[in-house]
Amino acid sequence: MFIDSHCHLNFPDFKGREAEIVNNAKQVGIGHFLTACTRLSEVPELLELTRTFPEVFASVGIHPEYAAEPENDTVSVEDICALTTDPKIVAIGEAGLDYHYGAAETRQAQLDLFRIHLKAAKAAKLPIIIHTREAEDDTIALLEEEKSPDLTGVLHCFSSERRLAEKGLELGFYLSASGIITFKSAQELRDIFASVPMDRLLVETDAPYLAPVPYRGRKNEPAYMIKTAEMLSLLKNVGMDELQKKTTENFFTLFSKAH
Repeated sequence: MFIDSHCHLNFPDFKGREAEIVNNAKQVGIGHFLTACTRLSEVPELLELTRTFPEVFASVGIHPEYAAEPENDTVSVEDICALTTDPKIVAIGEAGLDYHYGAAETRQAQLDLFRIHLKAAKAAKLPIIIHTREAEDDTIALLEEEKSPDLTGVLHCFSSERRLAEKGLELGFYLSASGIITFKSAQELRDIFASVPMDRLLVETDAPYLAPVPYRGRKNEPAYMIKTAEMLSLLKNVGMDELQKKTTENFFTLFSKAH
């Protein structure tokens, strides 16, 4: 079965429907899920989800959107690492840089917190889930600054420039395809994914966001990921069975704590 390598099953959009959402996905061949953390305060509810649904894994991290909030001013490498001891916590993140809304006053906070997450990933020996949007230069600079044999991860929901894809691959990272690759306007992104090695590919929804065509405009859910996988199979010129086998293998290679 396929794996939705990045979703947000704890978000209010799915409140009370978690079992239905998981079952819908299983019905179309998606059998595991990584529900990504966006605030450290979410960790208890994420762990509760993993207890209820054994096929769900989780991460620990702070989304760049929240980097400048006062509660995150003193977050340390040790604080993040302390939350990774549970066997269901298989990654650090999602963390990174998001300059989409031009919030210049938050950029230093984002940079500082991203650096802390990169150091935490190395210290915990866990992969990092990277969120990057309109921040290619700074993302590349920080990845270069913190590069190490102990640092790996995924550029999740990848929709950036080719140079960031190439730098990520050079540093041993994976690229994850979301529903964006099905959008009519995303030909450049499709071209990038067509050239990504099969052993560095993941698939995701980022649900409840970014529903693929033909569901665009609806609230996304893991079951819809099959449409993203179908597009990826066309781009890679491989069958769905082979794509499923390879992306699942990639997931468990990268997130080696998952079982």
